[in-house]
Amino acid sequence: MHFTHQDTQRLAASMLEWYDRHHRTLPWRSEPGDTPDPYHVWLSEIMLQQTTVQTVGPYFAAFLKRWPTVTDLANAELDDVLHAWQGLGYYARARNLHKCAKVVASEYDGVFPDTEEGLLKLPGIGPYTACAVAAIAFNRHASPVDGNIERVISRLFALETPLPDVKPEIKEKSAALTPSDRPGDYAQALMDLGATVCTPRNPACGICPWQADCEGRKSGIAPDLPKKRKKDPKPTRVGYAFWIRREDDGRILVRRRPEKGLLGGLYEVPGSDWRAIEAPDDVMLSEAPVSANWSELDGTVGHTFTHFHLNVSVLATTLPADHADKLEGSWTTIDGLSDFALPTIMKKIVRHALKYGPA
Repeated sequence: MHFTHQDTQRLAASMLEWYDRHHRTLPWRSEPGDTPDPYHVWLSEIMLQQTTVQTVGPYFAAFLKRWPTVTDLANAELDDVLHAWQGLGYYARARNLHKCAKVVASEYDGVFPDTEEGLLKLPGIGPYTACAVAAIAFNRHASPVDGNIERVISRLFALETPLPDVKPEIKEKSAALTPSDRPGDYAQALMDLGATVCTPRNPACGICPWQADCEGRKSGIAPDLPKKRKKDPKPTRVGYAFWIRREDDGRILVRRRPEKGLLGGLYEVPGSDWRAIEAPDDVMLSEAPVSANWSELDGTVGHTFTHFHLNVSVLATTLPADHADKLEGSWTTIDGLSDFALPTIMKKIVRHALKYGPA
């Protein structure tokens, strides 16, 4: 299906008209036609990666209250940023957020570049985020494509090639429809349409401004689009966590994970590497930070990451102070654990150890 220039103008006009009446009010957004704050747009786009609007709202407000400008964020300690990020997951985003703020503050005098090309030079900003910030914050003629927009475009054109193979075609068709007038509002209009009308299940086609042109609706296949290629099942990995208590004061050992890799820079209950499910117990036990008399606690701790499931067994021991103080890490009270940037899996391990471990 091909739209003429007149068609694209008509579609864009009807979408912007719909947006002016029905746009979502979100804490990082300006009103239609108003100039947004690039810091707000960038911060929200980084937070919204792999995370829902409902989850991001309180975090966005907390970050702005604590760090009102990109320069304030640049001057923050990384540990404070990671701690404030707890619960949003994908912690590499938080480390890159901090790096990006430092670059904008030091090399750009606290002012974000206003083009896709300039934004792509910043840490943690990929093609989608550069496109979204350029369009929304600076009204550049750019065409970001998120999950909502993928759904809208694949249904409008009845694209039956499954994701991710169809992504280039969606991007091409979406770009061809993007107007030169108000491209930022237009992008947000498509996002809102996908979130509120052209939803994954039971799309409300009867109130869609594009219903008359939607090939997916006409063909009766809109609810089935976009199609997705069947994913391979996630593998399961296993590991040990070592719950070490200091005898004289009951403090617990935590340590910082390496900067690079999964959950990099965050704190952890010391643990083994996470291996394939058939990994020998003695190999994982050999990675304990100390040779000790370990007691395995009942049950395991389960957690699912993007690419694998994890089951962790918790081993507990108590060490005399002179032995404990030779270990690398930080000794903290149970209440003091909240001062450390612990990812969700580690919070689960702490709860498990407190529930099943020795008093």
